[in-house]
Amino acid sequence: MSQTNKIALVIGASGGVGGETAAALNRHGWTVRALTRRPQPGNATAEWIIGDAMNAADVLRAAQGVSLIVHAANPPGYRDWDKVVLPMLDNTIAAAKANNARIMLPGTIYNFGPDAFPVLREDSPQHPLTRKGAIRVAMEERLRAASTDGAPVLIVRAGDFFGPTTSGNSVFSAVMVERGKPVQRIIDPARASHAWAYLPDLAETIALLMDRANELSAFERFHFAGHQLARGEMAAAIRRATDNPRLRVWPFPWFLVVGLQPFVRLFCEMAEMRYLWRESISIDSAKLRAFLGNALPATPLDKAVRETLTGLGCLPEAGGKAGAR
Repeated sequence: MSQTNKIALVIGASGGVGGETAAALNRHGWTVRALTRRPQPGNATAEWIIGDAMNAADVLRAAQGVSLIVHAANPPGYRDWDKVVLPMLDNTIAAAKANNARIMLPGTIYNFGPDAFPVLREDSPQHPLTRKGAIRVAMEERLRAASTDGAPVLIVRAGDFFGPTTSGNSVFSAVMVERGKPVQRIIDPARASHAWAYLPDLAETIALLMDRANELSAFERFHFAGHQLARGEMAAAIRRATDNPRLRVWPFPWFLVVGLQPFVRLFCEMAEMRYLWRESISIDSAKLRAFLGNALPATPLDKAVRETLTGLGCLPEAGGKAGAR
């Protein structure tokens, strides 16, 4: 991949991690294109190209001349993972091979089972117990194969996302607080320590890695530790951000989730991933720290939570009201 050609295609740029990565790449001098099914008026981060990640011709057309494809596509509301995730990735792989472009995948820890706990490293065994975890393993296997056939790969795995542009797929914005409303209570699903990734830091890390793409191997994986929080720490940070130390914290009703999962898609997906909230897990980012050193972004937790709540419309913005847009 030639670093003189800094043109990137972001698939999933209307989502949290895709949008933040598009903005970070733009700050680092990349020309960014974004594939979208619907127009995105007022968003100048990228050149928005109408198309569908499920359509191979659309992806190939949008990827013409790029040296990087960020594959941040996720089915909205967790729907149809088993039907669309791998076909979308196959379209990205085909487009990357056609352009000798690197594929960047924002990874998760879904592909790890309890045998890899409590410390997750890049080479930890991948024996997931869940359907979604098995799909994540299959994605990485296909990317490894692609990396030997003209499409180098960068995977950055992280914990649960939070940030000002967090999507509805995030537990932070879908469960812990209510988007667009002042925080009146916190619902905390964690029963043990948990890893959280602040999206602006994760996106900046990806951009920094791509600044040094010529130093990366054909198949490169990094773990992004983010904020490793003990049980109750995220809820405490939300209390501080709202300046309300008495804000009620409710435990997440897992028993209801299990009972209602046949009827509520989000609950079905959360029930499957319950083990990640019950076990103490940490993400080892020693490899990433050694590579980036002092450049590794690390927004303090209180600032990150405050900016997240403001972005979600849960805190008053300067001169406005909570929930204002």
